[in-house]
Amino acid sequence: MHLLEALNWRYAVKQFSNHTLEETRLHTLLEATRLSPSAYGLQPYKLLLVEDQALRAELVTHSYDQQKVLHSSHLLVFAACRDIGSEFIREHMTRLHAARQLDEAAHQGMQQHYQLVLVDQPNTEQRQQWIRDQTFLALGNLLTSAALLQIDTCPMTGIIPEQYDRLLELEPHGLTTLATVTLGFRHPHDDYASQPKVRLGMEELVMRVPA
Repeated sequence: MHLLEALNWRYAVKQFSNHTLEETRLHTLLEATRLSPSAYGLQPYKLLLVEDQALRAELVTHSYDQQKVLHSSHLLVFAACRDIGSEFIREHMTRLHAARQLDEAAHQGMQQHYQLVLVDQPNTEQRQQWIRDQTFLALGNLLTSAALLQIDTCPMTGIIPEQYDRLLELEPHGLTTLATVTLGFRHPHDDYASQPKVRLGMEELVMRVPA
């Protein structure tokens, strides 16, 4: 499926079929998400693949009774770091050095820069917004990748994050729920599949500067 065809095909599925997404295609989608763009390559988030059906059933209650949380092939939770600190930067630099064999000067320079702009800057709210932005970049990439793989999805922020955090025991890991995505295949009786996509026209959306 070509890119624009895939993006026209995708929609936020309201009702999933009982078909299970095969492991190989799921792995491809997760790998595509792992390769998402992220500032400095830091990826301040985790992907939680919730496989316990009883747990998924509990999460329905904290998803405003959206049954697709349970009745879909897979449930994926995007959990953002609550904050990042010096240890987070050091761990990234270890991975970076192993992959690129940085010389000492480059290693120290990059680590000091990341520390300065991300950890030492005093605006915690601004840093947390940066973390959320990076997480949503990955979410957007997952949705496009899923469409190209003909995997149906429904991204959701209509959930109660605090209850997700509690049930998934995220606080000890320094994580908090940001969004969820249900994965699988659309039900043949999901009427939303046949509804036309409503978006701004190109001339309304794109502003050429200077005009």
